[in-house]
Amino acid sequence: MVEPIALTALAIDAAIGWPAALYRRIGHPVNAFAAIIRWCARRWNRGRASARRVVGIATVLILIAIAGGIGWGLTLLLDRLFAGWSWIGIALLAAPGLAQRSLFEHVRAVRDALAGSDLSGGRSAVAMIVGRDVEGLDEASISRAAIESLAESFCDGIAAPLFWLLLLGLPGIWVYKAINTADSLIGHREAPWRDFGWAAARTDDLLNLIPARIAGPLICVAAGRGWRVMWRDARKHASPNAAWTEAAMAGALGLRLAGPASYDGEAHAKPWIGEGRADAGSVDISRALNLYLRACALLWVIAGVTAWAR
Repeated sequence: MVEPIALTALAIDAAIGWPAALYRRIGHPVNAFAAIIRWCARRWNRGRASARRVVGIATVLILIAIAGGIGWGLTLLLDRLFAGWSWIGIALLAAPGLAQRSLFEHVRAVRDALAGSDLSGGRSAVAMIVGRDVEGLDEASISRAAIESLAESFCDGIAAPLFWLLLLGLPGIWVYKAINTADSLIGHREAPWRDFGWAAARTDDLLNLIPARIAGPLICVAAGRGWRVMWRDARKHASPNAAWTEAAMAGALGLRLAGPASYDGEAHAKPWIGEGRADAGSVDISRALNLYLRACALLWVIAGVTAWAR
């Protein structure tokens, strides 16, 4: 019997995502990982650099044990209770680890605000999905930030969790989400996270290594262009993975992305990725969203083919 777990999870996420009413009642599963990470940080992120690094490694191991153990235990329970139909329950439990719908909706909100000449609304909307300072950003900067986030999150919000779901099932997707959450919270180079978050950042880099190199080419395939810029600029980022999808998106759209940005009041001279225009606008966000949908469709094809191949 074909068990299209990943394909079903993608369909559930695309259809309903994680409903706002459900979020208000119980939050999101990644909030549990965030609570564990913050608990560890409050108690352990102190002392000498070497000690911080050791307890940071311990934090990562705890997350892997909890996320992987729960995923493995639930899989066994569903297999025992529902036998040949357990894959439906596994797909339901995996779907919240994907972010097709929520990412689209967040980026569309930026587009809609800018299309209505609402710069303040655009800044507020883009602040929901980027870590940079948004005060004072003009339309082009807001648009580029939204497109960059869309490109990067295509990997760590969809392609990477799907990859680990296909490879290791429910434990795989939730271990990935736990580590990715840790990287976003503590995987920073600035104090006081540099040493404590080192293991989270490096583990996240490792888990995204293959998915990023799949996601970037998928964007190029979906666009029918962008290959040259992707190969040329894929290493123009502090992360070894993020620029693969950003460069692919920049090349596909004929835009320049990244560039100088400010974080917590400190200016960072980030290199430009891509070539062509830097004056992006709401129309370019629409183009990026259309390309994103086509790239997601390719992931559906991969998930479907994988199910039948098994």
